[in-house]
Amino acid sequence: MKALVYEGVETLVYREVPDAVPQQGEHLIRVEAVGICGSDMHAYLGHDSRRPAPLILGHEAAGVVVGGPHDGKRVTINPLVHCGTCASCKAGRENLCPERQIISMPPREGAFAQHVAMPWGNLVEVPDHVPFAKAALAEPLAVSWHAARLALEALHPAMHRRALVIGGGAIGVAAALALSAMGVSDVTIVEPNDLRRHFLQKLGETPVTSKASGMYSIVVDAVGFSATRAVASEHAQPGGVIAHVGLGEDTGGLDVRRMTLQEITFIGTYTYTAQDFRQTAQAIFDGALGALDWIEQRDLADGAEAFAALQSGSVAVPKIVLSPWA
Repeated sequence: MKALVYEGVETLVYREVPDAVPQQGEHLIRVEAVGICGSDMHAYLGHDSRRPAPLILGHEAAGVVVGGPHDGKRVTINPLVHCGTCASCKAGRENLCPERQIISMPPREGAFAQHVAMPWGNLVEVPDHVPFAKAALAEPLAVSWHAARLALEALHPAMHRRALVIGGGAIGVAAALALSAMGVSDVTIVEPNDLRRHFLQKLGETPVTSKASGMYSIVVDAVGFSATRAVASEHAQPGGVIAHVGLGEDTGGLDVRRMTLQEITFIGTYTYTAQDFRQTAQAIFDGALGALDWIEQRDLADGAEAFAALQSGSVAVPKIVLSPWA
């Protein structure tokens, strides 16, 4: 099969690789659409030791089951494989499973390929009316759905729901959509990149600004750099909640003294539970997360150019989705 292979820092090669082979209990999926994630970019830049070269990246995928009792079923893929027997899994917190694996990290190759193998429990059937490119958004949207849910669960019920989302990439846009779907009517996105901000402003789904102002009971940092954590610390209302999703850099930025004196809750959020993923997929199918028309589709064969364009900051859309069969 053909795949886009990460072979070193800023080096991606579209080439032949061994066919994906399902293990016991797994199904082969013909990948029809796969999104480029921020974590793929981190690996591409050599910033993620969990993803050593050579490796097939990509974990935001949808496609069609090939062979077996579910042959021909349209599915979106939950890339997080868990053991199902540990205390976290039994509690419905599969994302904290100590044995968790995710495609695009060893030992599992990713979905920037024509085929990938996954357990049936990681697949959610997709209705015929939902395009594969939108179905592939279930994974990044689930990340944000999980973050929004945790933030709202931590917020004191007496506080007014007013949210600031830092970052207008896919996770930030998805966080704003998830918060809105959960009943938060006052949501603002901060996006300093002029090209992307203007694109989001034209969509008109959520107010977008270049710089944060005012105070918010909920702040979602969808970037995760020292500078964005500083913004989150400054604009979180006393008694508010910061949900930290981005993995830009490890340290710096948080005003711990202010957070302590003002009882600001900080939550690190990672991926999603299986229920979060299913709920997100259903919200996509029902149209509860909007038109989802902020994506751009390209060929997987042109994936290296897509990564370079994202790195240069010349891409207006929050998400590029690649097709292995164009």
